[in-house]
Amino acid sequence: MMLPGLIYLLINNYLPLFGLTIAFKDVNYSKGIWNSDWVGFKNFEYLFKTEDAYIITRNTILYNAAFIVLGLIVSISIAILLNEIRNKIASRLYQSVIVLPFLISIIIVSYLVYAMFSTDTGFVNKTLLPLLGIDPIAWYNEPKYWPFILTIVHIWKGAGYSCIIYLAAIIGIDPEYYEAATLDGASKWTQIRKITLPMIMPVITILTLLAIGRIFYSDFGLFYQVPMNSGALFSTTNVIDTYVFRGLMQLGDIGMSAAAGFYQSLVGFVLVLLSNYVVRKIDKDNALF
Repeated sequence: MMLPGLIYLLINNYLPLFGLTIAFKDVNYSKGIWNSDWVGFKNFEYLFKTEDAYIITRNTILYNAAFIVLGLIVSISIAILLNEIRNKIASRLYQSVIVLPFLISIIIVSYLVYAMFSTDTGFVNKTLLPLLGIDPIAWYNEPKYWPFILTIVHIWKGAGYSCIIYLAAIIGIDPEYYEAATLDGASKWTQIRKITLPMIMPVITILTLLAIGRIFYSDFGLFYQVPMNSGALFSTTNVIDTYVFRGLMQLGDIGMSAAAGFYQSLVGFVLVLLSNYVVRKIDKDNALF
């Protein structure tokens, strides 16, 4: 029974590790990967030799940190609210509506956002801002608004899908805990703090660790398609993935791309180890008390 999964892991996860050598070579297709010239860490200079390195690293980390924290709060909140709905038909309807944005292509989402924030025909400029007496804003030329726009779009699109796991964990909690708490006069908020959250903490920990491990990776479609690849927004929308893609489109250097992927994976691996160590340390300290 394990054989198909092991074969998949071998082909998809382990065999490609030999490709890490590309990050340290000047790939020449006429010579092949193994016979291409070894250039050491020269490819890694692509990420660090310009002032853009700080911007894309900062954006990648801060966006993902915000996504992890806000996504966790919103997803758990939605899961708790869905669990309180006793009508099965209504519960399934709400779940379907909440999950629907996750199933929408990021291309369609980008045009939905454009319909909202287009300078000439957008809903915000044509309807909302005039009601407030505010002049139209050139949204696709103003970088300061996009950290909020991208965060809202990400939460709107992904929170419904993420809450499914938390909802499954909450449903698995023994109802007798809540019955006992009700008999003791515990309010609903107290039940959430004292029963629901502690019982699903292992699931929260695992998903958070997985998210931290990918904190150096970004949703390419979110940062490339939603801002419509506007050059005026690069200071707040450019992340490692989009920066490497644009570099490849201009330079076509596969070695630089491999170096960026190796850098992302290495840092993500270190972050997983550190976060796992911190969580275990906290659990150990709490166990002592």
